[in-house]
Amino acid sequence: MLPMQNSQITARGVRGLILAALDTGNNSWIDRVAMRMSSDQAIETYAWLGSSPAMREFIAGRQPAELKENSFQISNKDYETSLKVLLKDMRRDKLGMIQMRVNQLADRAMDHPAKLLSNLLVAGEATTCYDGQYFFDTDHSDGDSGTLSNSITYNSTAASVPTTAPTTDVMGEAILKSIQQMYGFKDDKGEPINQSARDFTVMVPTPFMGVALKATTAILGTGGVSATLPSLSQYFNITVVPNARLNSWTTKFVTLRTDEAAKPFILQEEGPMDVMALGEGSEYAQLNKECLFGIDWSGNVGYAWWQHACLTTFV
Repeated sequence: MLPMQNSQITARGVRGLILAALDTGNNSWIDRVAMRMSSDQAIETYAWLGSSPAMREFIAGRQPAELKENSFQISNKDYETSLKVLLKDMRRDKLGMIQMRVNQLADRAMDHPAKLLSNLLVAGEATTCYDGQYFFDTDHSDGDSGTLSNSITYNSTAASVPTTAPTTDVMGEAILKSIQQMYGFKDDKGEPINQSARDFTVMVPTPFMGVALKATTAILGTGGVSATLPSLSQYFNITVVPNARLNSWTTKFVTLRTDEAAKPFILQEEGPMDVMALGEGSEYAQLNKECLFGIDWSGNVGYAWWQHACLTTFV
């Protein structure tokens, strides 16, 4: 019998594995599209102030403008994920299966904010945000902004391309159109919002992954002609994020501005994730002949700045 067969994984070891995984796990796109906010109460109220006025010719003294106020609330929710392991399995784990499942438990927990944010995207065409309109809508209006649409279409059928299978060229042109749309947005004072935008995240369902990556990286397009987006790399930095949770979108993708402090979404957290372990020495383990491990998190997500998001639908 090999010495390693006498080893036994302990509850302390499992807890350490969870903590290590939580510390290193990450969905990098979350921080690009969501503002992280700390919370210390059940409901947080956010005051959303309008923009400062542009400069004017000094005539008839100063004319100070009042900042427009908007507000919205996000309620925290409690979430958990738990795993039970039989004491005999703790003794017999020769292949490291417990470690695999513990790591998976931590991965599930770390992935939860990404799941919540993805749900916001999917629901964006039917859920209102701070201005009373759907997050993705064709008739947003804020003060002197005029009527603005962050839900646009791109005619792929005109190029004899199916709406569910865009070509690389069509995808590139559609992404550029979404960026152009955001460049035209104005604030409540009638001034441009996104004129300095340079960094964008294009989030696509997995069937669009290939064409989106090619559209943003391939130097040559159809017929050997220079591809649109790579030739504009001096102006824009575009990151493609495939998201399987958006696979209900068969004809859509979303473009998000990611180089501004104000983000499209808010990720509200009431403290870090907590690890719970009822190990082999606990009363629970003695009574049930099993150990119980869990991860708890309290927080939520919400819509914030629709002006930094544009949904594109192929028609």
